[in-house]
Amino acid sequence: MPTARIAAAAASAVTSADTMVLLADARGVILAPALAASRRRLLTRATEAIGQGPITTLPGSVIGRDGIVVVTRDQGPAGTEGIRRAVGSALLGLDTAARVAVVCPDPSPTTVAAVAEGARLGAYRFTRYKSAPTCKRIDVVVPGEPDRAQRDAVKRANIVADGVYLARDLVNTAPNDLGPADLADIARSEAERSGVGVKIWDDRALRKGGFGGLTAVGQGSARGPRLVRLSYRPSKASATVALVGKGITFDSGGLSLKPPKSMETMKCDMGGAAAVLAAVITAARLKVPVAVTGWLAVAENMPSGTAQRPGDVITMRGGTTVEVLNTDAEGRLVLADAMVEAAADGPDAMLDMATLTGAQMIALGNRVAGVMGNDDQQRAAVVAAGGDAGEMVWPMPLPEELRASLDSPIADLANIGDRNGGMLTAALFLREFVPDGLPWTHIDIAGPAFNEAAPHDYTPKGGTGFGVRTLVEFLETRSDQWNQS
Repeated sequence: MPTARIAAAAASAVTSADTMVLLADARGVILAPALAASRRRLLTRATEAIGQGPITTLPGSVIGRDGIVVVTRDQGPAGTEGIRRAVGSALLGLDTAARVAVVCPDPSPTTVAAVAEGARLGAYRFTRYKSAPTCKRIDVVVPGEPDRAQRDAVKRANIVADGVYLARDLVNTAPNDLGPADLADIARSEAERSGVGVKIWDDRALRKGGFGGLTAVGQGSARGPRLVRLSYRPSKASATVALVGKGITFDSGGLSLKPPKSMETMKCDMGGAAAVLAAVITAARLKVPVAVTGWLAVAENMPSGTAQRPGDVITMRGGTTVEVLNTDAEGRLVLADAMVEAAADGPDAMLDMATLTGAQMIALGNRVAGVMGNDDQQRAAVVAAGGDAGEMVWPMPLPEELRASLDSPIADLANIGDRNGGMLTAALFLREFVPDGLPWTHIDIAGPAFNEAAPHDYTPKGGTGFGVRTLVEFLETRSDQWNQS
């Protein structure tokens, strides 16, 4: 795993890099104040060699070193996210460079952070099952000696990128190697290394505790369900936030079986739990001054002689009865159990994150998450956090007229409602398990959690780690607001 380090332009680390990454504006002018005086000839030759297109790779024969990659920022978003994407796109395409020097287009801590984060995200490679070259070191180059603010910016970028790497690795792991117990064990190990408390319920404890959703979804698998509680408790915390993640380690659909093609990527159905785990660990490492409790609702949804059936009625944690009409609408069942338990702790806010519905992709595509909830101010704060972090999220409504479609003639609720607006009816189902007065936000990441298309910007093919940065940004921003109130 590469680490970003800050370096002065004159440092030997810069001259020993395999590849240098430079940014240019839409006119083709290279933005490299750190090199303006000492490398004028190199910059001139690189400018002359810039070709058409957003990325130009210049071999050593052109500019007198191993190689330079110039990214021309003439498209895409402006600001820090534009820098993250530009730098990330360069690192995403560097498969042979072991050491890369990225020259900051300006020395502000905000820009330094964007460069470091974009580079780290673009340098990610998943190598568990096959060998592949990886970048070992990234130097973020600034003019003169780096100051404390610049060093702190790179440190934070590394911590956040580590969290995204953790979520990506978990989502990319083959489902035969990541069952519910395996995910719970990884959560325990990560928590213990970061000073985060952890408690795990196994399938026996879940049955005894009346967690009917987790039990019903998990009973079709030979690998029983788990519920994981992570507790980060800083001293003098301004508030407590509960994060709940859907952790279906593989989703066959159960007896409401998915088509085979639709199962190929269903190892990603624990992307919400992966993001919550990574966000709690990242918050602890950043020492965010807000208490965070993470809940991972983990099960494997399989068809078998012991699997739940369409038509079953189950009793959820807290006593609500649910008629199961479709066993492939299982995520809301495990989430609801965890949300009831999370709310019992009395948090000041609750957010859940889940690869919940195919309807999310129909409504918003594969790169934009849908955000719903019972509190408009908190929903807006999550949307703003996503924008600041560089993840696209969009506010969606909870139309009351859709609620009636969840009524069941024999139970308190049915687990599916109106097919039209399926993302919204799923959120309305979850809302039934939120106590009055608790601000709650639901984030559906079904599309953004897994990239089935070609790599783009700093996003690789496969697990994206989507949601980690939004949750961390939300916790940091809200902690400031709570401290001021």
